[in-house]
Amino acid sequence: MNFTITPKAEKFMRLMVMSDGGPGAGFRLAVSPGGCSGLNADISVLAGPLPGDAVVQKGAVKLFLPAESRLLLEGVTVDFTDTAAKTGLVFHDPKATACSSHSHAVPAGL
Repeated sequence: MNFTITPKAEKFMRLMVMSDGGPGAGFRLAVSPGGCSGLNADISVLAGPLPGDAVVQKGAVKLFLPAESRLLLEGVTVDFTDTAAKTGLVFHDPKATACSSHSHAVPAGL
């Protein structure tokens, strides 16, 4: 799997797991087609992976990724933004061409 998580996104994910999960918990990132970057995401903190999820370690974060997410994240940079206009994960997909901006924020709240 060739995708990047920025330090800001890693920190956000790590804090979510620390506050909402126990030992062995991970950050589930279920990505689907759509949105301005070409991606929408459903995020959650789970005690363990769901059936079919791959467990991927990125820095200090354990990710649970469904099969479709692993394909869609190829070449993508996952970032985090916290501004007055939006707070959440942002996906920078160099393959996306549908919008003038190549990012899509996913709300931070679960």
